[in-house]
Amino acid sequence: MKAFLKTWACLAAVALVCLPLRAQVADWRGDLRPIGAADWNAQRARHLLERAGFGGTPAEVARLAAMTPQEAVRSLIGGGTPDVLAAFDESGVHDAGLEPFPASRPAATDLAKKTGEALGVKVKPDGNRRLQPVADRFFYWLRASRLETQRMSYWWANRMLVSPYPLQEKMTLFWHGHFATSEDKVRDYRKLLKQNMLLRRMGMGSFRDLMIAVAQDPAMLAYLDAGVNVRGSPNENFAREIMEMFTMGVGNYSEQDIREAARAFTGWNFRDLDFVVNPGKHDEGVKQVLGQTGNLDGVQLIDIILAQPVTAEYLAEKLYRFFVLDDMPPALKKQLGAQLRASGYQIAPLLQTLFLSRDFYSAQAVATRIKPPVELVISTYRKLGLRQVPGVPDFNDLTESMGQKLFYPPTVAGWPNGASWITPGLLLVRGNFVYDVVFPDVGFVPPDRHPGASFRDIVAVGDKLARGMDVASATRAEQKDGSAISNQMADRDEDFNTRLASYHGWRSAIEKVKPIARTTAPLDLLDLVRADGATDAPSAVDALIRRFVSVTIDAPVRARFAGFLTAELGTADLVRADTYAEEALRETLHLILSLPEYQLD
Repeated sequence: MKAFLKTWACLAAVALVCLPLRAQVADWRGDLRPIGAADWNAQRARHLLERAGFGGTPAEVARLAAMTPQEAVRSLIGGGTPDVLAAFDESGVHDAGLEPFPASRPAATDLAKKTGEALGVKVKPDGNRRLQPVADRFFYWLRASRLETQRMSYWWANRMLVSPYPLQEKMTLFWHGHFATSEDKVRDYRKLLKQNMLLRRMGMGSFRDLMIAVAQDPAMLAYLDAGVNVRGSPNENFAREIMEMFTMGVGNYSEQDIREAARAFTGWNFRDLDFVVNPGKHDEGVKQVLGQTGNLDGVQLIDIILAQPVTAEYLAEKLYRFFVLDDMPPALKKQLGAQLRASGYQIAPLLQTLFLSRDFYSAQAVATRIKPPVELVISTYRKLGLRQVPGVPDFNDLTESMGQKLFYPPTVAGWPNGASWITPGLLLVRGNFVYDVVFPDVGFVPPDRHPGASFRDIVAVGDKLARGMDVASATRAEQKDGSAISNQMADRDEDFNTRLASYHGWRSAIEKVKPIARTTAPLDLLDLVRADGATDAPSAVDALIRRFVSVTIDAPVRARFAGFLTAELGTADLVRADTYAEEALRETLHLILSLPEYQLD
């Protein structure tokens, strides 16, 4: 548990008692009327930045607080927001020969046996393991796409960190969980990148346009098996998910509706990165869905779904639960659903209503939402004033250990929210994240340069070959629970060696995929607290709490934190301790950010 257990013991000794932040106002719960200028202050500006973005520094909060509520919300929602940040810097690991990428290694080698070529690689005319280059090529792309996806996560995380339009990235994150697709199945970072840019570009516009674009998006088509949804044998995956997860919710359609809707989407597929309709595979027959009858195609089916009042209510509820509260009163659901439907499913006006509403700033809403892992990490970095996501600790490993890895949602349902983010074990992981930022691991091994524990046997292949072993000996499966014989038989083929192919694939991918920059966070907490007016231990603690924590911590508890910092410094005077204060300030910050209350926004 690293040093977290030590700090947790300190935390227990300090005996902290934290009080949730609560404004002394009339009950605003469920009130969609706009907040007035007289009620606008820094506390509410901070809340807006937390929920509609990824938090902010005291300077960013002050800038928003100086506006009217309407101005502040408009500045976040924007209008035709330009994309001023750099495009993803691709490594150039893909080429046309990889398309169409086979569904499996057996499919690749069987194709090569049948035609003499697969994945742009010809079968060797003679010699040992004639299909080895084809198997190598298959595993190369699996590994290269995975590594490039890890780089893409860093690119997106940096956008969240520095974007002047954080709501645009927050909405992209929302839609990524709503229209969930994963690299594990799509197996093509380019498709995920294209989808990510689509969600960013269209995420605050028309939901109808977005829904159609996603339905025709190669990543979604690959993820939900469009290739096998054909006339005469429709696959129901996409039709079911579009109703159950994307638009209507469980219980608002019949199984017959699903079967008929699947027929409307037959023939929809992709070719590389392009949407295509295969006329010969599309069912031109009459379908009956949700009471509507006709020779329906996918777009017409989407329009029928959007005409259902429950669709607008379902979407309004999902947005409300993401930005405001998990518990949504039924009357509010109907009211917001009606607004969304009346606007033609325009997302930005609904967000404006939410962010200006008294309900959004009610005592029940403020500092009661558990931050999802990605938001926790990015908001911490923003409040530290960082301009680049550190490479140490690794962003992907961090968020995955907390339960949320970008481009790898666990199911088509996306990620769960609320209390599911917190268990005793996950709380320790979150505390260790803070420790790893303020005290970076000097023994860090970059995961994008090493396949990791799950591929330990494959890494060992290279070591054995380097020591002069023959291929058969170097790739022999290790004895594990009596599985060695079956593993060895699975890997053995006179035309290729699967373990050797996996090793070659990793080696080629690591050669070609650009490395992630492994910088640590350039922290100077002494400068940070001085900039916020701190001159001694108590005011330094106040500055750190004010910057990072969304709940009110009472005076006795602050005094205990100040006592901890004073003891570590040997003095309460920051000026006297300025040549050595940094380490103690980092320990104090770790202590503060290890509080359960830090998980709330």
